[in-house]
Amino acid sequence: MPDNEHAHVRDPLALILREAGEIALIAAKKPLKRWMKGGNSPVSEADIAVNDFLTTRLPPLVPDAGWLSEETEDNSARTAANLVWIVDPIDGTRAYLDQRPDWTVSVALAEAGRPVVAGLYAPVTDEMFLAVAGAGATLNGARIRVTSGEVLAGAGIAGPQGLLKRLAEISPRISPRPKIHSLALRIARVAEGALDVAFASRNSHDWDLAAADLLVHEAGGALSDFTGQPPRYNQPHPVHGALVAAGPARHQALLALLRERRGELA
Repeated sequence: MPDNEHAHVRDPLALILREAGEIALIAAKKPLKRWMKGGNSPVSEADIAVNDFLTTRLPPLVPDAGWLSEETEDNSARTAANLVWIVDPIDGTRAYLDQRPDWTVSVALAEAGRPVVAGLYAPVTDEMFLAVAGAGATLNGARIRVTSGEVLAGAGIAGPQGLLKRLAEISPRISPRPKIHSLALRIARVAEGALDVAFASRNSHDWDLAAADLLVHEAGGALSDFTGQPPRYNQPHPVHGALVAAGPARHQALLALLRERRGELA
């Protein structure tokens, strides 16, 4: 048993994520009401249905935890809570509405600003990522690790197209990969070793990042801003600057490059 008092949450969280994914899959078979919210971001009645389900099922697992979800009106009282659920009912709503496979249900339990339990489920491909702080990360029950090495030549990298284009001009031998619409899944691909590097653009939110952050960390990698600082969660304004995830040596090499060529990659 991992030395984490919240480790008991992992297995029931996985069951809840599967149920949430099934709700979204069933909803996708019918015509869905959809609309746009602030920042030109799409939302559908499926997002709300999954959020409502998680609002019911997650709190009993950790009764004293606060709540932060993309689809729930924010309550500043959460910042006073040491523990908080950080939830994205459907991360990658555009992909979901376009019937693409790269959307996920993302849930993390954070303590004192950092994730301690994480679950990320991709229902279409039936991929269940789980992590507990200090106990490693798994994909469908098998341990996962980030890739090793520090060179960028040949590295598989995903992220905003503009940044990848500028990076390719500096390091022409990188291997840009197709866009992954769920940011959480993009980062999780680093945790499992399917990608060497993933970037997140400015203005990502806690719910996009927290679960994937723990996955990368427990798989031996790092996620940080361009100065090397890891994200802090459950802050009053749960929004982040540009971020990069990679294995430790490659992460350090990227930070050095970003410092050196900041003007070209900003």
